[in-house]
Amino acid sequence: MKTFSAKAQEIERKWYVIDAADKVLGQVAVEAANLLRGKNKPIFTPHVDCGDYVVVINADKVVLSGNKETSKIYTRYSGYVGGQKVETPAKIRARRPQLLLEHAILGMVPHTRLGRAQATHLKVYAGTEHPHAAQQPIIHNIA
Repeated sequence: MKTFSAKAQEIERKWYVIDAADKVLGQVAVEAANLLRGKNKPIFTPHVDCGDYVVVINADKVVLSGNKETSKIYTRYSGYVGGQKVETPAKIRARRPQLLLEHAILGMVPHTRLGRAQATHLKVYAGTEHPHAAQQPIIHNIA
């Protein structure tokens, strides 16, 4: 028996829509990351981009469990003296709500050039409308 390895040109990509309204941030991120990587397919190969396109809508209505909305912090550092920026999810949601989901999902894909290629297949929108209706996306329900 030989080990199967998927080829990049043989991958069939589908489009999925995830509605994040009133869902927990982490649960939405896990489902989206698994679809992006292709872990739901029987031909999953870790070193090949065999994932699908994922469109997440209602990113502004995603919820955080507990009191993470005000106590969790996102830190980034510019590299300069005094260049540390600290934000809570409430501030990020007010500024750019889709950033919360993007950050959570991209933290779950590989931090390599493969992960960056898979990240281009992620589309996150704050409202209910998205411009990908022509691709006939499949609705992916989260339990």
